[in-house]
Amino acid sequence: MRHFKTISEFHEFVQLPKPQHPLLSVVDVGTVPHRDGEEATSMVLDFYSISVKRMRNVNVKYGQHPFDFNEGIMSFMAPNQVFSIAVADKGEEVEKSGWVIYIHPDFIWNTPLAKTIRQYDFWDYSLSEALFLSAKEEATITNIILAIEQEYNSAIDQFSKQIIVSHVESLLSYADRFYHRQFITREKANHQVIGRLEALLHEYFNSADLTERGLPTVRYVAEYLQLSPKYLSNLLRVLTGQNTQQHIHTKLLAKAKEKLSTTNLSVSEIAYELGFEHLQSFSKLFKTKTNLSPLEFRASFN
Repeated sequence: MRHFKTISEFHEFVQLPKPQHPLLSVVDVGTVPHRDGEEATSMVLDFYSISVKRMRNVNVKYGQHPFDFNEGIMSFMAPNQVFSIAVADKGEEVEKSGWVIYIHPDFIWNTPLAKTIRQYDFWDYSLSEALFLSAKEEATITNIILAIEQEYNSAIDQFSKQIIVSHVESLLSYADRFYHRQFITREKANHQVIGRLEALLHEYFNSADLTERGLPTVRYVAEYLQLSPKYLSNLLRVLTGQNTQQHIHTKLLAKAKEKLSTTNLSVSEIAYELGFEHLQSFSKLFKTKTNLSPLEFRASFN
């Protein structure tokens, strides 16, 4: 595991010239030297990475998941996230193009962006949930990066930081917009996720060992669907108006209503069967979601 605390250290490792600014770097991916047949190197950076690139015969791993950059995509990594890069075997032609911006948290210190940058959920998406850009979107993003590069290569003055931060804010806002579009336009794949989610929750709440397993968590559901928790919740919110937790609660309440209206089980027994350790937690959730207590709901059928 290689841990890079500074952008300069990372530049030296990938054989790039020293960055123009110690806390900021704009890299043309095509200029990064190719290193034949080297073993994959796991890395952790202490700074943000924003990339728009295409790469062929370069294997990238984010966590434990390999990813292919054959298409033009945009991806984001926050500080302290693990990734690795393995170059092509000897004799294989490597093709790569695009841009990467490295931003140390100290660069945006004491700016509005320092407080808002982690509010963008895509920092917590996995690499396989990268943003697939249309040609028009890629042109928009590239133009902003070129503006940042121009300022990065200019003489530093009192306005440089403010201008660059402003461009980065625009870059993140456009990425947020384009992700929202991606949730909608990748209709087939995204609706398959919803179908798998519904099947999972149906099986879970009808399982005989629900009392032992407890309620499903957002992380459990996301791992089953092989998505990051943030990406799944945002995808569901765009397509259905409900995040993952709300989907879990909806399925839970449907099962609770079924038991309250068709069985003679006590409210405590129903709460226990649905995976609740405490009756009060079940009753509070039911009341919050339906404006009725479990007993009031049951009484409405008599």
